[in-house]
Amino acid sequence: MPFEKIKVGYARVSTDEQHLDMQLKALESYGCSHIFSDKGLSGARFDRPGLKQALEAVQQGGTLVVWRLDRLGRSLRHLASIIGDLDKRKVRVVSLTEYIDTRSSSGRFTFHMLAAIAEFERGLIGERTRAGMAAARERGSSIGRPGALSTHQCEQARSMLKHHSQAFVAKSFSVHPRTLRRYLNKAARAPSINADAAITAALSASDSTLASRA
Repeated sequence: MPFEKIKVGYARVSTDEQHLDMQLKALESYGCSHIFSDKGLSGARFDRPGLKQALEAVQQGGTLVVWRLDRLGRSLRHLASIIGDLDKRKVRVVSLTEYIDTRSSSGRFTFHMLAAIAEFERGLIGERTRAGMAAARERGSSIGRPGALSTHQCEQARSMLKHHSQAFVAKSFSVHPRTLRRYLNKAARAPSINADAAITAALSASDSTLASRA
């Protein structure tokens, strides 16, 4: 059952060896009537049961209280996302040791700064990713998912087509017949100018062999 307009506390430690006592006492002293916690869980994890319960418990007009903001999340983007979601729900966020209160002007400023830095960080990551991909292309490195069929598998498939149908060979390599044809064409194109003709001949030979056996 939701807890409306109350102070909900959340505490977290990263390892089982650490203790929650100091955080819990501080949250109790602040007047939190419901306190949730996670022990032995990194702040980088999104699937923390204690945090999930705390976020579900605090409702519009309520307050979520933490010992420090990094108890909510270690990633700036994750932290900004959580606080942003709470702000949309009209939930106040209070950090005890950092004296941050999102209902105060200084607290609002801090929140907007966090969001701006998180957006800047996201932009930098995207820029570095694009630069890395461009550099890889210049070096001739392949980018993206690995191919469905290796060169060796293409050779095996081409040999099997002499005695089996396209559908059978494709199923043997867990690919669609169109995918099989595409990879065989691609593999044959490098050493041979008449790649399409070679593949067509192999496929035709396969069909002819099967027809003669029928």
